[in-house]
Amino acid sequence: MNDQQEKPTLLQRFLHWERLMPDAPYLHQPQGQGHNESYSWHAVGEQARRMAAYLQSLDLPARSSIAILGKNSAHWIIADLAIWMAGHVSVPLYPSANRDTVAYVLEHAEVRLLFLGHLDGGAAGWDKLRDSVPASLPVIELPLLAIGEGQSWQSLMDTWEPLQTVAQTRRADLATIIYTSGSTGRPKGVMHTFDSMCSSCESTVGMYAGGAGVAPTDRLLSYLPLAHTAERAVVEALSLLNGCQVFFNEGLETFADDLRRARPTIFMSVPRLWGKFYHGISERIPQSVQQAAFADPQRSEAMRQQILGALGLDQVHTALSGSAPLPVAVLEWYRQLGLELLEGYGMSENFGCSHFNQPGEVRVGYVGSSVRDVQCRIAENNEILVKSPGQMLGYYKEPELTRDSYTEDGFFRTGDRGELDEAGRLRITGRVKELFKTAKGKYVAPVPIEARLGNNEHVEGACVTGVGLAQPVALINVSPDTRNALAAPERRATLEAELEAFLESTNQQLEAHERLACLVLVSEPWNVDNGLLTPTLKIRRNLIEEHYQARLDAWCASRRAVIVE
Repeated sequence: MNDQQEKPTLLQRFLHWERLMPDAPYLHQPQGQGHNESYSWHAVGEQARRMAAYLQSLDLPARSSIAILGKNSAHWIIADLAIWMAGHVSVPLYPSANRDTVAYVLEHAEVRLLFLGHLDGGAAGWDKLRDSVPASLPVIELPLLAIGEGQSWQSLMDTWEPLQTVAQTRRADLATIIYTSGSTGRPKGVMHTFDSMCSSCESTVGMYAGGAGVAPTDRLLSYLPLAHTAERAVVEALSLLNGCQVFFNEGLETFADDLRRARPTIFMSVPRLWGKFYHGISERIPQSVQQAAFADPQRSEAMRQQILGALGLDQVHTALSGSAPLPVAVLEWYRQLGLELLEGYGMSENFGCSHFNQPGEVRVGYVGSSVRDVQCRIAENNEILVKSPGQMLGYYKEPELTRDSYTEDGFFRTGDRGELDEAGRLRITGRVKELFKTAKGKYVAPVPIEARLGNNEHVEGACVTGVGLAQPVALINVSPDTRNALAAPERRATLEAELEAFLESTNQQLEAHERLACLVLVSEPWNVDNGLLTPTLKIRRNLIEEHYQARLDAWCASRRAVIVE
């Protein structure tokens, strides 16, 4: 048996913690109205084994695809464990996926059974998707869902005895097929083995707790979609490898309470939420008051604890961020609170992580150096090329696409453009295919400009576009508070003047051909539901550009600095 086979898989690590501390709490699930239920490692194992016994009774072919569709929950992870215990492959689906995506993935992955969890809108959410699921496909409802579709989880728990012998898993075995949400085209099925899932997490252990690593005493809050590799890595895989507790978020309206309940020690978020925390606290405690307290040694610690305690972040020793650059002001504010936000970079294809800033080595605007065992180089066209132990097995049923995605010596073509500093830290400068040419024949990289715009508290999202225009234009998705202010005549003029000054200061930092003709404050918020954001809240550039294309010329011709749609 080789070294790779001797290393434990995620399932084997679960079995280890189940034996070592059966009565210790593992998963904490909100039940509504302030009630919570905790599941020990033993309880999780027993439920997973009962479900695995049922799955094996179906006599499905070995390594069959079984889908999980629903919001994060304790039983999302228990279902995943049951799939592995029965010798099958899990196929997670975003709870926000539309009918076309669900139908495509179920067919493309040849899914044999669907675990159905809670969706937005409950029964109404399922009604929108029902037609995309073949009538012949078996459906199992996870707890907290009561719509009478298929078999209930509890009925199977009551019927089946726990599986006595779980499937033997090896690191080289296919564990999951993760369909990328993507910003263009059909989703691609990224195949990950137990080895790539484990190796990616093992490579990053040095960034936790100042290098001390992860322990069973650590707590995680799960709220970003488990269908995404980042959450799957930092919550599910990390907890299984290290025995951590996982708390689940009930919903958007309870998020603040859920965060304070969990008091996580490791917390991962996206720039949008880190920014919301910053702006929300600054509205309650003006920056002038905060800065005066931070400057006073006798008051600074009390102010830090007041803010972190209010957010539920007072126990965090490792704070992670990804998906987009963090504004400098936000980074600096968290530093004053004693939290060093560690930005990272990764893709579904390398299980969510190839680079991370290390504690004490953070450089603003950079996503850090390669994590352990990861190689990175920059191609002649500035494309970032990565070779990682977390590398995917390939794209499901796409051998040609898989081949084309790698260099001859095995480096993955990320499609992102970047540069390395003298310390090997990586800066993302855009997408290889995102460069656009203005009417003046000059190429513009939109991502760095969008990062600058994101420093403004009124900007929740930005898309810089300008193919064929004399100068680029910035489409701005404003924050809800700003949207309300624009609707108030007595506040609108002041706000427009403020944004005009911001545009002028931003343009002073750009090359002549990059300077923005105007800021367009769009009327329709960008979100996952209307398809203008991905499930991980990244902009769908091509759809946004297509949506506003017909109006760009008129906006430029108006010669107004700030346009309210």
